[in-house]
Amino acid sequence: MKKTLKRRWAVLVLAAAPILGIAGCETYSGTAASASVPLAPEYKISWTLHQNQSVPEEAEMLRYVEEKHNVDLEIWNLENNRYESLLDLKLAREGAPDLLRIRQPQDLPKYRQQGLLKYRQQGLLAEIPEETLNRHAPNLMAAIRRYAPDYADYGRIDGRIYGIPAISPTNIYRIPVVYRQDWLDKLELEVPQTLAEFERVIYAFANEDPDGNGVKDTYGLSREGTNVVFGAFGQIVFADQLYFAEKDGRLVVGALEPEMEEALRYLRKWYADGVIDPEFITGENKGGYKHLSHAFINGRIGMTSMGNYYHWIGGGDYQAWTVDGRGGSLEIPVEPTYNVKELNAKNPDARVSFGRPFSGPEGKRGSKAYDRLMSFTAIGANVTEEPGKLEKILQILDDVSANPDPDERAALKNGVIGKHWTWADESKEEIVALPPYADMPNALNVIGANLGMSVPYPPTGRREQWASTLGLEKDGIYNALEVSTPSLARSSGELIRLKDKAYLSFITGERPLAEFEGFVREFMEAGGRDVLAEANALRP
Repeated sequence: MKKTLKRRWAVLVLAAAPILGIAGCETYSGTAASASVPLAPEYKISWTLHQNQSVPEEAEMLRYVEEKHNVDLEIWNLENNRYESLLDLKLAREGAPDLLRIRQPQDLPKYRQQGLLKYRQQGLLAEIPEETLNRHAPNLMAAIRRYAPDYADYGRIDGRIYGIPAISPTNIYRIPVVYRQDWLDKLELEVPQTLAEFERVIYAFANEDPDGNGVKDTYGLSREGTNVVFGAFGQIVFADQLYFAEKDGRLVVGALEPEMEEALRYLRKWYADGVIDPEFITGENKGGYKHLSHAFINGRIGMTSMGNYYHWIGGGDYQAWTVDGRGGSLEIPVEPTYNVKELNAKNPDARVSFGRPFSGPEGKRGSKAYDRLMSFTAIGANVTEEPGKLEKILQILDDVSANPDPDERAALKNGVIGKHWTWADESKEEIVALPPYADMPNALNVIGANLGMSVPYPPTGRREQWASTLGLEKDGIYNALEVSTPSLARSSGELIRLKDKAYLSFITGERPLAEFEGFVREFMEAGGRDVLAEANALRP
């Protein structure tokens, strides 16, 4: 049976559902399907999105969006962890899809705004006239301008709009600073507030047997913890992208700044004194899920700043929602996640605590924060060949991303209320997934929900409220350059390797600190000069 015939049958079934008593039929938030057979779809629209599993052609919510907007959506099923390579292959064969996701993940810096530049230069993108965007995606653009106004124009190239920025709502929270609270208690120490206090704590972690095993096998910190030390001097060094900062009205690369030499003096001494884990060179994660600090989990170090806030939830840190067995919801203590779960499995008596990044000599402080710019949503160049198609795509994107009705927005993101999910309570701030979908991997892809883009609505869930109680929306050090340039796309990999090698050598003592200025010259000659020139050329 062809897809069009299946879609017509779906309309008849949905229309008949109230009479037949089909569960969940009324929960497409009041958008009633017509009992009459619709005309042929107005447009066939190819569409890309974030997905960990293929979206079935007849997925329930995909059909719903098609019927609501009288279109035929063709999802390009591109596995998320191979998205760029699969996309480029398909682009070479078929040209651009009608709606194109150009993602901005933290670990793929070369695909930042350079992706827009590249695809526009290849003639694959359509300009999105500003008036058309505001008229046909009003809710989406209003949310961006209200909650993330600094990003509203990030999709412009030469004054014209080629991409709509997708902004993370939860990257307002920085990476936490985590301590072994049971070690602090045993040593009668407090969470440190200053660099001097931190130094006392990590020396005690290394020298005073905090795990009580009678063996000198503990350390103060490893690689990720060093970023909080650098943060006490205003910069971030170890990351999978070059971190830029603003200084005297210009962009600079933080790792090149002279105050980093002073930070390195501390780290060099601590390493020589056996306070830094000697395995810090290879990092804290030893394989598997990349946000696990195995050095912390295994009791080698007592402080880290690795993983996001949701990787450090402890059992009972807040009350979470779950299904009560009768299709409703109830509150239960949240289960530990990721690092805390693994730590408790190895040592049930271990406890963690969170601290504000400690202040440095000049009162600076901070821990690493991830970019809020996640991706761009662009329109394929061929769309302009069909009158009205651009407007239709923007209307659909606005609907599935930023529908102003909370019930409809939740349904478009999560599926059918009463079947796939239910509201946790009357506040309509959180949902609870219903079985079997609650335990189904990638359930949203399976049912064809969440077709839209990330919108920076203020987070209201209990997990994020918990993060706010930790003060994680403060003291974050963000990359001052969230887009790329041609030279950064070309040179960032080599520059990051050069920077990391130099810093590791400075900390371990293999290279004298007197050569710091020489490292800066090496960096600039290896492409850093062009990177900085282009980065500053982007500034207004």
